[in-house]
Amino acid sequence: MRLISTLSNSEDTSTAGKADQDVEISGGRRRKMLTSMPFPCAGIMKDFRDRLPLYWLDWTDSWDYRVIPSVVETYFNNLLPAIAFAQDMFDRTNRSYGVNEVLLASAVGGVVFGALSGQPLCIVGVTGPISIFNYTIYDIIKPLNTDYFGFMFWVCIWSMIFHFLMAALNTVCLLQYVTTFPCDIFGLFINVVYVQKGIQILTRQFHEDGELKLKEGYASIVVALVMTIFGLSAKLVVRTPFFSHKIRTFIADYSTALSVVFWSAFTHFGGYLDDIDLQRLPITKAFHPTSAFRNRDTWLAYAEIPTKDIFIALPFGIILTILFYFDHNVSSLMAQRAEYKLTKPSTFHFDFALLGATTGVSGVLGIPAPNGLIPQAPLHTETLLVRDKTGDVVRCVEQRFTNTVQGLMTLATMSRPLLVCLGQIPQAVLAGLFFIMGLNGLLNNAIVGRICFLITDPSKLDPGEPLSRVPLRKFLIFLALSLAGFAAEFSITNTVGAIGFPIVLLLTVIVSLFFPKWFTPDELSILDANVAEDFTLKNLKTDVLRK
Repeated sequence: MRLISTLSNSEDTSTAGKADQDVEISGGRRRKMLTSMPFPCAGIMKDFRDRLPLYWLDWTDSWDYRVIPSVVETYFNNLLPAIAFAQDMFDRTNRSYGVNEVLLASAVGGVVFGALSGQPLCIVGVTGPISIFNYTIYDIIKPLNTDYFGFMFWVCIWSMIFHFLMAALNTVCLLQYVTTFPCDIFGLFINVVYVQKGIQILTRQFHEDGELKLKEGYASIVVALVMTIFGLSAKLVVRTPFFSHKIRTFIADYSTALSVVFWSAFTHFGGYLDDIDLQRLPITKAFHPTSAFRNRDTWLAYAEIPTKDIFIALPFGIILTILFYFDHNVSSLMAQRAEYKLTKPSTFHFDFALLGATTGVSGVLGIPAPNGLIPQAPLHTETLLVRDKTGDVVRCVEQRFTNTVQGLMTLATMSRPLLVCLGQIPQAVLAGLFFIMGLNGLLNNAIVGRICFLITDPSKLDPGEPLSRVPLRKFLIFLALSLAGFAAEFSITNTVGAIGFPIVLLLTVIVSLFFPKWFTPDELSILDANVAEDFTLKNLKTDVLRK
């Protein structure tokens, strides 16, 4: 009995000891898990510490010739498409948003992100998706008989809160899993939308105030197409052996601005053109809101709405946050691609918090919330690249001057003299600009490049082409997934479910997470590489933030 008792006591002691050990191990794992998570605001603080010492250098590095053509081209690339989106919102929101609202939004985005953000290369302004978001909300809340600007105020305030929370909780770290797959799809979508927008502008030229205008419509088509041919040719001149390297660079640098100026003046050359009354860009009173539904003596647009409508605005604020999380951060990523050879650190956490602040301010002012632009953001970086005579990138002029100044120029465009000049630009020229930007983006899009590779005569392919090393079946699967993602994004924006666009964006990222199971590492290094260099993504790594 004693033996049994002794054995029993020994077993109980052993079991108890094991239980205590398991509890200790379990507690240790729990503590390790908790300590492995970055503390709140770790990303923002790390971004701030990395970028602040370079702030003055960001201004002194502006002393470079490249900033001059960059300011000019970025101004036109941002200004005119934004006005086209303003026209869309003007028509679809019962004239709630107009030219001045969009100009002010673009100016706020340019100045704030140029002067204060950690990545001033990312151009911030009014995008196509936010335009769709704004007029979709208008259609949804119209039956509620609530004030539109009051409702949008709360949408932006909710979104601002979620921006701050996500930035503080380091959720921007998830961006490290974004590869070229969703970026290329989104880039293809934006460029196709630009071409579509140009076509829509031209179709409107055949009708004005219910009157059929055939000669104006056909003349607009001719002006837009000829402008596209000349503008795109000037952009591509850098790929030709014509002229010297400096002359080719000069032509490409100023082609956009010169195209807008020349073809706007072309419609005033006289002759038969005097018989054609081309539609021009609509303008409004200088520095004043457009809408007749608000006090035009102030930009403060807040209006009281029922409490239930404040909470109805909550899910729309979440959707806006998801849209900006992907749209802005991907724009910033694409402006920092590996091939641009950037050397300064990025600040995704801090910039996302800053975007939350501008979103809240937009709700107060009653303007569309600005965010990162595609293709303007990567185009801005490309205008700052210094290339050698063979076209290879030597360096990039990383600075704050171009973004800040183009924002100030946009603000100055709200003055009466410049608004009058803006009002002299035919809408056909605007369509031509959309075609130039859209087609230029399509020529450089990876998905379009893969389609061209697929239909190219094998004997004409470069023997060193990396895509040749990918098995045809895998290549076709990847290309099909890319086109399916594009079709989903493009389709939903043309339906009543357009407000669900951010969900489709998110799905393209989720799909890419399964690629390691379907493709080998070598295949992924060719088909779906990282968007940016490791040092650009450094502060998105949780192990870095824990240090």
